[in-house]
Amino acid sequence: MDNKKRFDTICRDIKSVKIQGARNVAKAALYAYELVPTRHSIRTLLSLRPTEPMLQNVLAMIGKKPMSEILGHFDSAQDKINLFVLKLIRQNSIIFTHCHSTNVINALIYAKEHGKKFEVINTETRPLYQGRKTAKQLSRAGIKTTLITDLEAREAIAKSDIVVLGADAILKNGDVINKMGSSMFSEIAHDHKVPVCIIADSWKFSKRAVKIEERDYKEVWKNAPRKIKIKNLAFERIPSKYIKFIVSDLGILKPKEFVKKAIKS
Repeated sequence: MDNKKRFDTICRDIKSVKIQGARNVAKAALYAYELVPTRHSIRTLLSLRPTEPMLQNVLAMIGKKPMSEILGHFDSAQDKINLFVLKLIRQNSIIFTHCHSTNVINALIYAKEHGKKFEVINTETRPLYQGRKTAKQLSRAGIKTTLITDLEAREAIAKSDIVVLGADAILKNGDVINKMGSSMFSEIAHDHKVPVCIIADSWKFSKRAVKIEERDYKEVWKNAPRKIKIKNLAFERIPSKYIKFIVSDLGILKPKEFVKKAIKS
């Protein structure tokens, strides 16, 4: 397979969410650019997932920083996040999470490997069921994991000690954009006085407005009757008032504190 065909394959995999998670999307995009290093390639890659500031941020760094430095950030940021999450998780706690986040999964596995005992409840995350991938990865790491339907979340959150979510974007007012359902679950957690913590790489911060991606209706109902309108918004905004901490490579910070640090970094 020549470079152009490999580039096109990566683009399809990013667009279809075969490659998922902001970090994985960004790394795949960098690899794709190296295969076909043109300005047109950057424009193509930027068009694939509009709700991914990390993708936009890393592509903007091309030519300004060495590729090795850009790629090295992902692991160094995760190492810092792991240490902060380790401090945050209490022994024998019940943790609720939603969808699939590489930052969240790696941090939880690190906490398990470093002596923390806890269990995780996670949603299946319709319509693409990314939560199943989360459940598999956590279970393989020896973490007690319970998969629930999205509609069971209220009861699960009420008995949890903490809600941890990833982020696709962190906005300049401290709000967070994440998988559809995240705002609803955060509001439920707030009502039950369960803290909500966002675990995310600081490169997901965006000073600009972030478009909410609407995906193909066929992901919801492939052969739906023609007269039925189907909306498939992939993401929603979590108001900062529901977020206790944003845990990133910059530290364990309140949303406004995170924004101040992210702007300076």
